[in-house]
Amino acid sequence: MSVVPIIDVAALKGGDEDAKNEVGKALDRAGREIGFFQIVDHGVPEDVITEMYRVSDEFFALPDDEKQRVRQPTPDAVRGYSSVGQQAFSYSEDIAQPRDLHEKFDVGPVDVDRTDPYFSPDLSGPHFLPNSWPERPEGMEEIWTRYFREMNDLSRRLMGAFARGLGLDPEFFAATIDRDISMLRAINYPHLDQPPLPGQMRAGAHTDYGSLTIVRQEDAPGGLEVFTQDGDWVPVPVVPGAFVVNIGDLMAQWTNDLWISTRHRVRPPTPDDSGDTRRMSLVFFHQPNYDAVIECLPSCVAAGEQPRYAPITSGDHLTQKFEKTISLAG
Repeated sequence: MSVVPIIDVAALKGGDEDAKNEVGKALDRAGREIGFFQIVDHGVPEDVITEMYRVSDEFFALPDDEKQRVRQPTPDAVRGYSSVGQQAFSYSEDIAQPRDLHEKFDVGPVDVDRTDPYFSPDLSGPHFLPNSWPERPEGMEEIWTRYFREMNDLSRRLMGAFARGLGLDPEFFAATIDRDISMLRAINYPHLDQPPLPGQMRAGAHTDYGSLTIVRQEDAPGGLEVFTQDGDWVPVPVVPGAFVVNIGDLMAQWTNDLWISTRHRVRPPTPDDSGDTRRMSLVFFHQPNYDAVIECLPSCVAAGEQPRYAPITSGDHLTQKFEKTISLAG
């Protein structure tokens, strides 16, 4: 049996306060015990997910020179395409391993008021840079924009439930996530014709940086694994219709480490896996407003104790973390 619990979150779209509180309690248990859970009855239409996979498949199937036209411009401008081997997630933990066996495409916030100084590069840095969209496939911007909005709505429901589970007002986080700097990524893990290098992963062991991450994974060889409190790597099974959600470093810091930001990885296929081993994951990294101050929540420190972390803004936290995952020149 998986150590990652499955939680029905249908109540979060309803009006039953008691049922919402029960979801909050379940999320609180998962946050304290493993930092990972799967959600079902989440309210995201299946056709939106299907279209997102379709158009992303079409993009990754394009010739490399066409994908490179929308390549990520700089390490701190997380927009556009990155090819296989450009990233190593283990770098974020100062662990040097062979570069990861995946390619990806990233976008940032899709609803940005360019007339509002809050969103300007002078104030926000790289967090609201325009997205780079390829000429093909047709409709990619529209489909990704719709999926981004669905993920953001779901994240806000989950953050409200997090507040309930932590004994806070359900609207506690609302003012910190209304202009979030979240990112949406499709990760393509190509079929491997030859064994990986020693220690090489599809995505090296790491923790995520923000408040929460929402992943839709495919049932294909070489999958997601979590590192348990017992020191074991355990696969996260594919549950039909579910999203995998994990707690990020920022939420762990916000809760004074009551909730766990758990290391995870995507392993390569095993030697006995046959046929096409390609897989793709859709990943939404939810990150609070860049100026949101992250400091110990009032319900997460006992009387007479001190918080473990100094306050930091969400934007500074993300900037400090992200560039370590970018491969060095040469």
